[in-house]
Amino acid sequence: MGITATFDGFGAVIRTLEAPDRDGVMANVTLGRPTIEAYKPNNSGHIGAIAGRYANRIADARFTLDGVTYHLTPKNGPHHIHGGPIGFAQREWMVAETSPERTVMRLVSADGDQGFPGRVEAEVRYEIVPPGTLRITFHATTDKATVINLTSHAYWNLRGEGNGTIEDHVLQVHASRYLPTDATAIPTGELAPVAGTPFDFTTPRRIGDRIDADDPQIRIGGGYDHCFVIDRPTAEDRELRTCAIVHEPERGRVMEVATTEPGVQFFTANGMRDVVGTSGAVYGPRSGFCLETQHFPNSPNTPSFPSTVLRPGEVFHSVTEFRFSAE
Repeated sequence: MGITATFDGFGAVIRTLEAPDRDGVMANVTLGRPTIEAYKPNNSGHIGAIAGRYANRIADARFTLDGVTYHLTPKNGPHHIHGGPIGFAQREWMVAETSPERTVMRLVSADGDQGFPGRVEAEVRYEIVPPGTLRITFHATTDKATVINLTSHAYWNLRGEGNGTIEDHVLQVHASRYLPTDATAIPTGELAPVAGTPFDFTTPRRIGDRIDADDPQIRIGGGYDHCFVIDRPTAEDRELRTCAIVHEPERGRVMEVATTEPGVQFFTANGMRDVVGTSGAVYGPRSGFCLETQHFPNSPNTPSFPSTVLRPGEVFHSVTEFRFSAE
């Protein structure tokens, strides 16, 4: 028994994803809204959407590229997050192809959109690969040097959306380092070891065990909202590799995440409040978790981080797989 999923062009959202538990019982394991109109006008929380043109944060809503400083539209105080107030999650994508196995959507972002240089043509391809994999492939091109960072901002609850918190889920992340942040959630530039901290998921740990730990980094986000540095053979390696595995013990569902990206943002929906979900249940804090595969936050202002620059003639290409099973 495999998975099924539905999508919509507004924000290129994943509306639902049904996966079987150990007894073969299907449940929708991704958070969503009851109607597509409920996502509009701005899809607060970016639920199920594609975040871009630059997912995550850019400090002070500006960066310098090839000697030119670009000023972005702020969102998140003085900073820029997830492409700004009218980012890719707030746009109507063109559905170019749809079938039971594949949905392809495209979006054109004009030169100067939210302050970013270059006309970007972006594509997201959702594919169901039997028996239980959702593969997400991104492509993008530009006519002027720019920066880009695309990710799926899907929230997951393997017990079923609207069915309690995710604190009993057991998580393993293949990352021995993470990115500490300042008080405004901007990375300090350090790649810090997870050993001896609440961020150590190198062996499977219950998400809720240390989510309220007396730790300065945990206090900043009110839980987890940090980018983990995926362990790779070399810094340049971009093979499709497993970065995280989540197990929900009650129903037995397992989700393995594999990606070509260097980082994965683990977010536990700490500030979610009074969101009416797909089934009519009301989502509160920690109703879901995100594993957003991506380049690092604030990379355009941190030369030591992997580059997010895209130039004319190049193709941005990124693949992430969410592989579902049960045990």
